Amino acid sequence: MNNADYDPETGKPLDKAYLEENLPPFLVESVKNMKEAWVKKETEHYLNWDCDYCDLQSSINVAEVENLITSEQAWYLREKYLYTRKPGDIDD
Repeated sequence: MNNADYDPETGKPLDKAYLEENLPPFLVESVKNMKEAWVKKETEHYLNWDCDYCDLQSSINVAEVENLITSEQAWYLREKYLYTRKPGDIDD
């Protein structure tokens, strides 16, 4: 990566995919299930979508509270898979 690939203020990569690295296994499983649920919701009459959504939301919360992931990771996952915005964020 060159310097253009990093935020000049924080020094962190602009590609935030690194925030999905080294997640606890239960959270990896919940993310996988949610990805599948989004596809099923669009392609079939899938009745357990809300259960998958709540399971991922709970898994993120537990991992964050137990300090298994950072708050930054938690909000990245919420925004990416649950389409939830952090309170106070302004739309672009």
